[in-house]
Amino acid sequence: MPLPSGRHHLSREQVVASQRSRMLTAMAEQMTEKGYVGTSVTDVIRRAGVSRETFYQQFASKQDCFIQALDAGVEILSGLLDITTGRETRTPLERFRELLRVYLHTLAESPAIARVFLIEVYAAGPEAMRRRSDQQQRFADAIAEIFGAASDDQRFACEALVAATAQLVTARLATEDLDGLRELEEPVTALAERLLT
Repeated sequence: MPLPSGRHHLSREQVVASQRSRMLTAMAEQMTEKGYVGTSVTDVIRRAGVSRETFYQQFASKQDCFIQALDAGVEILSGLLDITTGRETRTPLERFRELLRVYLHTLAESPAIARVFLIEVYAAGPEAMRRRSDQQQRFADAIAEIFGAASDDQRFACEALVAATAQLVTARLATEDLDGLRELEEPVTALAERLLT
C-alpha cells in the first residue's frame, strides 16, 4: 500500500517496511508481465513508486530483490505445512487432501507469487533454484510424515508426488488456467492414494 502523501506519523521502520513490501510485490507482478529476464530494476521502482536510491538501500541487485520475493513466497508456502499438525484424528489421505487444497487455492489466489516460485525461478540462477529445491524437499518431508513413509521407496514416492504436483501446477500457471489449477485436487489426491496407501 502506498504511503500517505504529505506529513504522516509513521516511523522510519514502517516506511521502510512499506517500501520493501511494495518493491517485492512489484517484482512479482512485473515478472508476470515481462518474465525475469525482461524485468528491469527501472520497471520495479516505477511500479512500486519508489526511487532508485530506495531500491538500492534495500536490495543489492535485481536478483537480490527476486531472491527476497522468492523467500517471501516460500514463507507463505511453509506456513501451509502447519495445517497438517494436530490433525491426527483424520486419515493421512484426508490430511494430505487438506494440505493440497490449501496449497492449490493459495497459488490460485496469488498467481504472481506462484509464478515467482514455480516459473521465473528457473531464470534467476542457482541460488534461487536451491531455495526452491529446499522448499520442495520440506513439502516431501511433510507428506512423508503424514503418511508415515519410512522406507526409501516410500520417501521417494513422496518426492515424486511433490515433483509431479509442481509440474502440473506450473503447466496451469504458465497458461493462466487458475480454475484448472484448483481442479488438480482430485487427480493429485488419487495419485497420492495409489502411491502411498
